Amino acid sequence: MAPPLERLKRRADFLAAAKGFAFAKGAVLVQARDRKDGKDLVRLGFTATRRIGGAVERNRARRRLREAVRLVAPALARPGCDYVLIARGGATSRPWPRLLDDVKSALIRLAADLGGSAESGGGATAPTP
Repeated sequence: MAPPLERLKRRADFLAAAKGFAFAKGAVLVQARDRKDGKDLVRLGFTATRRIGGAVERNRARRRLREAVRLVAPALARPGCDYVLIARGGATSRPWPRLLDDVKSALIRLAADLGGSAESGGGATAPTP
């Protein structure tokens, strides 16, 4: 059974996720942190900076990321974790299968990092003290 998904909305939650692990793949940067609160809930946040473009492009990038996560997160996201997906250049124009692959790869890598079984490197960053 897939863990329940919830949206991150508070700035403090986004900042807390930024202190966790991060992995960049293609058109997406994914930040993750283990909440360690004992709940199986997966919380997700989405953002796109002005470097992506105007409001229309940023909204399109966030919509594409939300849909990609809706499709892959139930199988790949770790329960009890918060994820923030940040759109990078090309998030609006990247072919859909490649964007899905970017999100899948990032979630798989971060699951390994959060589980402590993967070595640091290859684009992943350890949490800052």
